[in-house]
Amino acid sequence: MTLDTNASSTTPSLSAVEIEPTQTATASVIWMHGLGADGNDFRDVIPALNLPSTLAIRFIFPNAPKLAVTINDGLVMPAWYDILAMDIDRTIDTEQLTASSTLVGEFVSRELERGIVGERIIIAGFSQGGAVAYELALSHPNRLGGLMAFSTYFATKETIKLSPMNQDLPILIAHGTHDNVVPCILGEQANTLLKAKNYATEYKTYPMEHSLCIEQINDVSAWLQARLL
Repeated sequence: MTLDTNASSTTPSLSAVEIEPTQTATASVIWMHGLGADGNDFRDVIPALNLPSTLAIRFIFPNAPKLAVTINDGLVMPAWYDILAMDIDRTIDTEQLTASSTLVGEFVSRELERGIVGERIIIAGFSQGGAVAYELALSHPNRLGGLMAFSTYFATKETIKLSPMNQDLPILIAHGTHDNVVPCILGEQANTLLKAKNYATEYKTYPMEHSLCIEQINDVSAWLQARLL
């Protein structure tokens, strides 16, 4: 009998867009989109990364559940959590955020079952997705490979239960200096807080708004290669 090394008993509750490498995957990036978007939002970034063919990364872009969002007049849309007020620190539904972290954590469990070692699983997120990425990566009981937080904020900094397994997790924080959705100061605050807790952070800013730019994509490519090649 032939053993299926890709067999997995974990079926994530959320749907996702998954992009397989041309070779058998040896690493995974689980990347969460922002408010109102879906798993297709960043799939076009993959070819722009210009990663070497020898770097066999499976990209997983989970789709957020649909929730009523208070700041958008209660409109139901893809959202990782409700935002109650757009004050500088954000007033959010923390329980929904941690619940979303648990749901995305199911993708981590499946990748481990597929044979991807934890040190080769990268958690990433943009805006709302980045807030979930902070919670998931920094609290996960298994050692992970890194965290990429884009145009986001550390929403659960007061409530998170930090995992000692990821105390030295490499963290890339990137933010636009002209971001009028998530002010750049929130990225700076996350970086300062994590550095004070002895996390290995890299903080980069770019002259852009609430988005990604080619300079950032190039930096992400170099960061991924430094950790996964």
